Amino acid sequence: MEREIYRIVTQDSQGQIVTRDYESLDEIRANYHQIGTDNCSTKKELRDLPLFRGLIGPMKEGASIIRYESPEVFEKLTQEWFAAVPVKSRRMKLNASPAPNS
Repeated sequence: MEREIYRIVTQDSQGQIVTRDYESLDEIRANYHQIGTDNCSTKKELRDLPLFRGLIGPMKEGASIIRYESPEVFEKLTQEWFAAVPVKSRRMKLNASPAPNS
């Protein structure tokens, strides 16, 4: 079984994404205040993991990484992901000309 890595992803003052990996949750608890535990994740491996003030997560990243993100990083990456997803316009379907009758 692979050892889990706990990854914290934040943003520096210039807006660059900064990633830091930890080997234990105790290392994270030294820097972030635990405010509860995740008891509603659909992924069993995330249940009962801590929730930290100022971080969004836990979330899976690959097979052995548990990821937490700052709200700024979460918003930035979500916007980038959304912009990359092609959106099918309903208007195109409504305005499409009907096929000519044969």
